[in-house]
Amino acid sequence: MNDTSDLIPIKIDLTIGDSINESWLSMFGANVKAMMGAMFGGHSLPVEVVGTRSQVNSFSKALGSEKKYLEAMHKHGLNNPKVTKNKFALNKAIRSFEKETGIVWPFK
Repeated sequence: MNDTSDLIPIKIDLTIGDSINESWLSMFGANVKAMMGAMFGGHSLPVEVVGTRSQVNSFSKALGSEKKYLEAMHKHGLNNPKVTKNKFALNKAIRSFEKETGIVWPFK
């Protein structure tokens, strides 16, 4: 059992708007990478995502789609139709996230 009570929560503010700079994007990418690592590592991290309901939902969908795509790619290889379907869903989720937030998804 992992105890996350001592960890400092990752905080992602999707309402950042015009304040986005290279430093913020780098931090955002590192935070998403840490969250993906926790998801694949079978442990949890304390995370707080701030934004409108549609921003948070689009972030959640993009993150979940990223995970599904990577799992399918690992299981079936790149040339499998299931992987292609998951990549299409991921690209759709990323476009939605970027439209809702104005933030570029850190992985392409």
